[in-house]
Amino acid sequence: MPVTRLQSDTSGGAGKLRRSLGTGLLTLYGLGVTVGAGIYVLVGTTAAQAGAYAPVSFLLAAIVVAFTAFSYAELATRYPVSAGEAAYVEAGFRSGRLAVAVGLAVAVSGMVSAAAVVIGAASYLQGLIAAPQAVLTVAIVGIMALIAIWGITQSITVAAIITVIEIGGLVFLSAWGFGLAPPLGASLSEMVPPLTGAHWSGIGAASLLAFFAFIGFEDMANVAEEVKDPVRTIPRAIVLTLVVASLLYIVTTAAVLVAVPVNELAASAAPLSLVFQTAPEPVRQGFAIIAIVATVNGVLIQMIMASRVLFGLADQGHLPPVLARVSTRTQTPVVATLLVACLILGLALAVPIAALAERTSQIVLLVFLVVNVALIRLKWRGEGGAGHFTVPLVVPVMGVLTSLALFATAWL
Repeated sequence: MPVTRLQSDTSGGAGKLRRSLGTGLLTLYGLGVTVGAGIYVLVGTTAAQAGAYAPVSFLLAAIVVAFTAFSYAELATRYPVSAGEAAYVEAGFRSGRLAVAVGLAVAVSGMVSAAAVVIGAASYLQGLIAAPQAVLTVAIVGIMALIAIWGITQSITVAAIITVIEIGGLVFLSAWGFGLAPPLGASLSEMVPPLTGAHWSGIGAASLLAFFAFIGFEDMANVAEEVKDPVRTIPRAIVLTLVVASLLYIVTTAAVLVAVPVNELAASAAPLSLVFQTAPEPVRQGFAIIAIVATVNGVLIQMIMASRVLFGLADQGHLPPVLARVSTRTQTPVVATLLVACLILGLALAVPIAALAERTSQIVLLVFLVVNVALIRLKWRGEGGAGHFTVPLVVPVMGVLTSLALFATAWL
């Protein structure tokens, strides 16, 4: 698709997606991906690497993400289309092949992540419903696919409601950890690291894990074609998503570390539940249900994202046109959504995805690197004109440097 069309084709119409998302729903969509299942399991693995300094790891990850987030804010307002990353890369590098590779990497990372989350959700549900895990997996994917096909406003409204429940659960956990649970862990002063020392290698390694919890803000770029007034809405939603997610992560992690010893956190697959060890049974069960809801929400939102990437690549002429078909009734990409659902189900049922899931952060970091370079090239060439959100050149440059630094920690 020519860049001029990417810039001008923003009004929707016959055969196009419906522009119906405002700042509120788009922010909740971003938070639904970001504040999802990750925080419910990542506190333990992060504490295993960084110890009591785990909140600092989340802060460092937030800083890394912030530079790239502002790059996305400019690019998404330059080219408010589905499969945003592919469009940005094609415009910046003038390479269709690289654009397709980046777009497919984004879609694959979302589907692998969703498949891992489906397995977790089915495992949680087995504790409440006596059914084989495979049956529960099929049921979860099928229901989420139907919601995604139902309509973008309807599906994101469902995701937004679940997101509010998730956030409420984390706020409640923080209040319980700081005020009601016995203080068996670290004090707040012990969470502040010395400026020098070997502990920073652990903090850096934990930051890569913490980075996984921030993956999601970029998904907002892939529903840009369904956003009302994208030039104003997208930057606001991205900033709100990052600020709220960062505060939730840092406060939640600190609350858990205050209430639970680090060695117990590091050994637990469900670390947040440890905060409620001494709580009444209804409180423990209620939080367990919220954790299940969080995992299911992650499946729905990743499914929406991946289907929009495939739709966008097809609409730009990179994939078979059938994937760009939009239902006249629901105005959603039904074929792309069904394909994504089938691939997620296949991964969840048949493929050992643990190693792939561990590499999701690296895949996304590489995408961030390429997207930031694409924006640098666009700015150097002076392309894009006016009428969109703009950041200084130093922002994508820092996005490149911070992404490289965080990616390098995985190989140290």
